[in-house]
Amino acid sequence: MAAGLGLGFLAVLVIVLWISSPYPDSGPGGALHLAAGLWLLAHGTDLVRYETLSGVPAPVGMTPLLLVALPVLLMRRAARLGSASGDGSDADEVLPASVVFSAVTCGYLTVGSLATVYAAGGPMPADPLSAAWHVPLVAVLAAAGGVWVAKGRPLGPLPEWVPKGVRRAVARPRYALALRSGAAGALVLLGGGVLLVGASLVWHGAEVQGTFLALTGVWSGRFAVLLLALALIPNAMVWGAAYALGPGFALGAGATVTPLGFEGSAALPLPRFPLLSALPPQGPGSPVTWAVGVIPVAAGLAVGWFAVRRAREVSYGETALTAGLGSMVCGLLTAGLAGAASGPLGSRELARFGPVWWQTGGAAAAWTLAVAVPLAVAVHAWRNRPAAGTGDEWHVPGTRELRWETLRRAAGAPLVPDRAPVAAPAPVPPVPVPPVRPQPQPNPVPVPEPDPEPEPDPVPTPIPDPVPATPVAPPVLPVSGARVLSRRRPPL
Repeated sequence: MAAGLGLGFLAVLVIVLWISSPYPDSGPGGALHLAAGLWLLAHGTDLVRYETLSGVPAPVGMTPLLLVALPVLLMRRAARLGSASGDGSDADEVLPASVVFSAVTCGYLTVGSLATVYAAGGPMPADPLSAAWHVPLVAVLAAAGGVWVAKGRPLGPLPEWVPKGVRRAVARPRYALALRSGAAGALVLLGGGVLLVGASLVWHGAEVQGTFLALTGVWSGRFAVLLLALALIPNAMVWGAAYALGPGFALGAGATVTPLGFEGSAALPLPRFPLLSALPPQGPGSPVTWAVGVIPVAAGLAVGWFAVRRAREVSYGETALTAGLGSMVCGLLTAGLAGAASGPLGSRELARFGPVWWQTGGAAAAWTLAVAVPLAVAVHAWRNRPAAGTGDEWHVPGTRELRWETLRRAAGAPLVPDRAPVAAPAPVPPVPVPPVRPQPQPNPVPVPEPDPEPEPDPVPTPIPDPVPATPVAPPVLPVSGARVLSRRRPPL
């Protein structure tokens, strides 16, 4: 369904432009074949243009990055809805993530194969080898992202088939911080690139307007040119970032635009296009072009700042290593974007168009590494600095008491009530106890004796032991923190 929606959207757009064009050069079939080719181009597939002035087939491999968002969003939505179709209640069957991923990917690739075969009969067929790996790559990544979002973005441990050493290393916090800091640096580079492109378009406003109006005189043609320019805006962002990093971007076989100069383009037949009219003037660079160096410096500052999130828990070496890994991540992301934003537009002079991915990625890693590591170490030292004049602010005697006193004065009342010191209990003198005198035994009551019998031997009467006259005082235990209860009145 996702593939059908993407194809349908592009087919409707191409048919509308074909109907409104005053000079259609093909029928509805040609427009539909072109829509299928554009859908494949949105996945990064190279197209081949056979109708050229020289008669030599010209490849078209530069993908408008804004078109890539269409299949990616549709694929992610299909995978997310498929994963969330059943929640386990009312006898609903919850589909496993692997089942949803396989079903969505297989269906998408089936439609992609049919579109490749159908586009082969149009004016711009797709290269089969390029389509054989670009379409599956985009489908797998988009479907995996959709299933991951539907399952709540789990970040659990890696599968058991991954080596134990790799799983243990990836679980360390430094890698999460490196990914975050590298992504922040790449975003700063892209933001600087779009600012650079916007400023150049404003600076060369007259040339851009003249090129736009000279391409065609009908509103349908101008609308098509405007749509193409908007689709290439993300590419221009990457080109601007590559320009600020230093390597620049190529405009053909012998022309490269860098901050140090724009050389080798005197004989280059550049296409008349509004975005190309915003290029800097030919010749050596100037202080205005050199000023774009603040963009990679800002990216390095972002990498170094985001790499210091655990300064009180790790050492200086760990912080520097995290900043270095973040710089590598920023370089890899920039290299991938540069590779996706470039490609050939012809077979001769325009065989190389856009930034070179390995030069751009290496420059991004070098710039951010040179700035991020010193900044991260400096921020680490600043956050772990001791209190001025007292050494360690938490372990110096008296510092804690001063902090509590400041908090008490600011609150207006004691935060913790002061307890009076408990004095040592005074010794209690022994209480004299009067001696216990022996009580006289009462006289026995006479009992009438029975008839006389032979008298046994008399048994001596036991005499009680005398009570000692020495007073014995009860033991007195020491009393501390005694609590005095209020005396209650007896009930009337």
